[in-house]
Amino acid sequence: LGLSNDEAAKFIKQNTTHNAYVNLFNKTADIIFVTEPSEAELKMAKDANVEIEITPVVKEGFVFLVNTKNPVNSLTSKEIQDIYQGNIKNWKEVGGEDKDIIAYQREANSGSQTLMEQIVMKGLKLTNSPKTVINGMSGLIESVANYDNSDRALGYSVFYYAKTMYSKDTIKLLDVDGVKPDNSTIASGKYPFTTGYYAVMRKSEPKDSNARKLLAWLLSDDGQKLGENAGYVPLKVR
Repeated sequence: LGLSNDEAAKFIKQNTTHNAYVNLFNKTADIIFVTEPSEAELKMAKDANVEIEITPVVKEGFVFLVNTKNPVNSLTSKEIQDIYQGNIKNWKEVGGEDKDIIAYQREANSGSQTLMEQIVMKGLKLTNSPKTVINGMSGLIESVANYDNSDRALGYSVFYYAKTMYSKDTIKLLDVDGVKPDNSTIASGKYPFTTGYYAVMRKSEPKDSNARKLLAWLLSDDGQKLGENAGYVPLKVR
């Protein structure tokens, strides 16, 4: 766009996923980079009479994590669903020690909670326990990393955040259905909980706007290389 770093920085705002959608609907942002909208956010768009365009820009994996003190290294999709429905309550039921499972989750309308509901639970109802709902992705990871009974904890995040933005040497990512989450398995779709980050804008955004120019560049080879160099998984396997 011909801007310096300092000039570009004036246009960039960091928010939670939900607040980013609110800014888009309120027209205080022209383009946002987020996970897919929740049902509540889609309703907000409709109520605001805003039609949105959703375009994937990089791939992402939805990952489950435990403390390194926990001997469990893998869970199946069904076991995860059963844990978060309250059907499996002890680690010994999934090959671990005889200890209760503390299954953390995020607050409603957070990006990771929407992913949990959409691609993992697939309509199954999560147990409702306010004691295990954590506000903020960093707070959830800290709870698994540092909790007094951390070998009992289970949590979730997105791959990029857990590996790049908030990496902790006291947590490990679990294999799911025997597949390890990494750049290769996420790029190929072999990892079962593969999703993406999306550019979302209003359909009314002018065709020659800077927001559309930015999106076009991000989808170009140079844009995809930038995403890959930053630690994301590009849309196409190279």
